[in-house]
Amino acid sequence: MWKMLKTNADMRRVFMAQVISYLGDWFSFVAIIGLVDDLTGSKFLVSLVVVAFSLPSFLASPIAGSMADRFDRRRILVFVSVIQVVAAFGLLFVGKDTVWLAFLAQSTISALAAVISPATEASIPNIARDNDELAAANSLLGSTWGVMLAVGAAIGGVYASVFGRDAAFIANGVSFALAAILFSRIKTPMQKDRDVETQRQRIRPIADMREAINHSRKDPVLMALIFSKTTFAIGAGVVSQLAVLASDVFNGGDAARGLLIGVRGVGTGLGPLIAMRYTRGQLGKVLLICGFASLAFSGFYLVGAWMPTLWLTAIFVMLAHLGGGAQWTLSSYGLQLRSPDHIRGRILAGDFALVTLMLSLTSALAGLVSEIFGVRQAISGFACAAAIASVIYIRATKRLRTQLLLQPNVEP
Repeated sequence: MWKMLKTNADMRRVFMAQVISYLGDWFSFVAIIGLVDDLTGSKFLVSLVVVAFSLPSFLASPIAGSMADRFDRRRILVFVSVIQVVAAFGLLFVGKDTVWLAFLAQSTISALAAVISPATEASIPNIARDNDELAAANSLLGSTWGVMLAVGAAIGGVYASVFGRDAAFIANGVSFALAAILFSRIKTPMQKDRDVETQRQRIRPIADMREAINHSRKDPVLMALIFSKTTFAIGAGVVSQLAVLASDVFNGGDAARGLLIGVRGVGTGLGPLIAMRYTRGQLGKVLLICGFASLAFSGFYLVGAWMPTLWLTAIFVMLAHLGGGAQWTLSSYGLQLRSPDHIRGRILAGDFALVTLMLSLTSALAGLVSEIFGVRQAISGFACAAAIASVIYIRATKRLRTQLLLQPNVEP
């Protein structure tokens, strides 16, 4: 893994861009959560912050997938990162009478992130020099999200407490600018050559996504991978209540919120590193681990919600996200292996759209349930629902996993 970063300069640039950008994101996330909580005192509006991080990505995904397949992916990444800089600085103007601006600015950043994600993920198989590098890159980049969540949320909570939330918003804007510079320096083509006719075609979001859907429907493995992440998202809405759990149950401020959000990142960072060791490029193992990882996520949240102290709860949140991180990264890795380059961006964007839609719905519902019944009850209810969905998924994919395990290797 580290040898790959040392010898593959463009993979190193992608990695560094993600590290910097994610760090800024999680600085900002803790600050926004705390700001909305303090200004409004509404659990529902706090949950809508998570929705602002996810729902716009769903709405933008049809266009994002088409862009990633039809246009130069490197130029897309640079251009979009620059626009994110402007949106990030919009958070500096949020006040008691302009809380709506926090949702507008963050929604803009998230919609643009829907372009960044498929463009980057679809490019990784082209930047990787062989199958081993592809597996290592997915493990590393998947862990990066979690590690930066842990570092960014934990440090970000303290940073916002000491220097103020505006300083966290400025750091986020600067992170996007640095990411744009790194993306601009990538030399390796981030997609295969397109014929002249394809290059001249206009973006047709509906028709382009329909093509990706039709391709996926013909391949049960692709469908199983896509629904894997969607199944996991049934319970992932509980994440929107971590900040509420920290403040309402344990009477904590930004530092406590940062702790629970941060340990989520520790688990998410370690999960892919552990799980990827057992796949060896076999999609049957990918599906198996995805199913049980989602089940573990649900079980640990169900127990963790009722722990008597903040630190015990933090331990169970971390354990839950070992499963969550493994599930998220491995399902994307499987899609990269199974999808041809000319349509890979749209398939990844479609997968991202489904999971962000489900995450948005469950986050909003978790906020409502928390308002009515309490935060611990809300987390327990969604954890149980996710556990049931995971068991159904594991049983439904059993025959497909058996067939795939008879195939020793998968070529991208």
